[in-house]
Parts: sequence; structure tokens; C-alpha cells
Amino acid sequence: MANPFYLPFERPIVELEAKLKELKSASEENPDIDVSKEIERMERKIGQMRTKVYGNLSAWDKVQLARHPLRPYTRDYIGAISEDFCELYGDRLYSDDRAIVGGFATIDGRRLMLIGTQKGRDTKSNLECNFGSPYPEGYRKALRLMKLADKFNLPVITMIDTPGAFPGIESEERHVAIAIAVNLRDSFLFKVPILAIVTGEGGSGGALGISVANRILVLENAYYSVITPEGCAAILWKNREYAERAAAALKLTAQDLLESGISDGIIKEPLGGAHNDPKAAADALKVALIKNLDELSALTPVEIRAARYDKFRALGRFEEEIVTEVAATEVVAEAAKEKKKARRRSPENA
Repeated sequence: MANPFYLPFERPIVELEAKLKELKSASEENPDIDVSKEIERMERKIGQMRTKVYGNLSAWDKVQLARHPLRPYTRDYIGAISEDFCELYGDRLYSDDRAIVGGFATIDGRRLMLIGTQKGRDTKSNLECNFGSPYPEGYRKALRLMKLADKFNLPVITMIDTPGAFPGIESEERHVAIAIAVNLRDSFLFKVPILAIVTGEGGSGGALGISVANRILVLENAYYSVITPEGCAAILWKNREYAERAAAALKLTAQDLLESGISDGIIKEPLGGAHNDPKAAADALKVALIKNLDELSALTPVEIRAARYDKFRALGRFEEEIVTEVAATEVVAEAAKEKKKARRRSPENA
């Protein structure tokens, strides 16, 4: 196949593209044979197939797209949308964590602090940034930069693409739980706007550590969840093979998150995912970023802090129904009737 990174649900598209390539190659080798109409028909068919496949993606399909190895990462977006970027390093306590990138940036003349998780493209770069899973010092670095932004009255933009914080013994020794908890607590205190954008994976507390924001935007094929589908499957069904089922149950897609009120908007991706047209994906992200940033910048510091607090206090809210004693008695009686009917219908009483 031409693309070594195609996903299982993309197989029909890849097979048609391979046939189209063969047809074009045959046409070049035999110019006397006119196959232009056949090529046009094949191209239309591929377009229809792409629309059909990418228009009916399951939650698990979108998780796979969010993890695509060619998907743009934080540094790719920084290079595409900012005029300059002055990277800052270290947490001033232990070391510099390459899994979190941060620094001053300018976007369309707007000065801001830009922070994001970073994955690698190959073994060497993945080892350098720990496969996008930050250590405690990464979260402490992010908090240091947020405090710096608050001091200079600069809005904060965070980009999230991580399967979660690193769960190894080194993280525990350096207190990863405390680092994330402090980030959650202090993020509510900043007087500047905070805008979080989930660009790929948004897994567990590793994502939440830099996403306590006034607004959370999610790319169309990204996901944001309390746990990865594999982790959920391992806990609930004792088998990671149930990851697809877990992905559907977690309601982790951009559409699910918008409906539940967790996210505040969906950023449209090019057909087939951001990796198919990184420039178009970056342009769409930039437009959404500027729009939301301008709206948030119109608020006062007091309004900004209150709005951020209210947003998270509203998550998971539910309503209770008061059942009177009479109504409760009727419910019990109705349940007893249904139970008696079920016994009558059972094979033992046939």
C-alpha cells in the first residue's frame, strides 16, 4: 500500500487509491489508450468513499485518528500559527521536561503564553519527550509559565495531546499527583483568560493538568477522557481488547463533549483528519483561537475568574426528583405486578 500509516477503517479508500495509481501508470506507459474517463470515474468513487467513511466514524475510529503518527503536534501548530516563539525551559526545581513545551508567542499581533504537550515522530524524539507523557516537572514548568503570564497580563493558550501523565516510579518519587493537583487549584486563581485546545489525545489527569480553562475547544477527531479506552477496558472487563466498546461508553468524542457541556466548541478538521492537510488544520485552529481569545479578552479579571470557576462547578450537575410516599408505594406495587407476570411467563410455569 502507498500509505504505511493507513488505519483499518481506511482500507477501502487505500485499495481504491492503489487501483487509481495503477490505472494512471498504465495510461502513461500506453499513451495510445485513452482511460481518462475511467480515471475520472475512479476519482469520483474515491471522493464518495472518503465522504462515506469519514462521515460515519465510530468513537474508536476517532481515537485512532487522534493517535495518527502523522497528525500535527504542538510544535507543528506553533510554527504554523505564530509569528515568533520564545521557548522557556525548566521548572526551577528539578529539570526541563520535553513532554511539555511552553513560551511567549505572538499570533496576529496578540502577545500570549503558549503551552502544550509534545510527542515525538521517531524513537529518538519520542524518548526525548517520553512519548508525550509528562513528568511532574513538566506540570511544574507549565504552572511557572502560567504564573509568568498572569504577572504580565498575557492570555494563556494550552494545547493538549497526551495519553496521560507518566505513571512510572520516577513520577511517583517526584510527586506527580501533587504537581497536577496544584495546577488544578492554582489555575482557578489566574486573572488572565485561559483557552485550552485538545488537538489529539486528551487522556486522564495528564490532560486536565493544563486544561482548567475558561473555554475548552476540541478538534473534530480528537478525544478528551478521564481514562484511555484501553485503561477503561482493563478495569471494567479485565481485557484491553474491549477498548472499542469502552471508547463508545466513555462518550469521549468532540461531539459527545459538546453535548455534555464539557467542551465549548469543535474545530473542524480537513476530511480524513488533520494529518491530511496540516496547513488547513492549523488555519482552522488559528481562526477559532483568535475568535475565542478576543471574546474572553473583553471580560474583566473578576469576570474571567468567576466564569472559569462556574464552568467547572457546572460539570456533572444532575437533578433530583422528590418522590412522595404515595408515588413510591405505587412504584413498588407496579414492580411487584411485573415480577408476578414474569414468573407466569417463565418456562417452569408453562
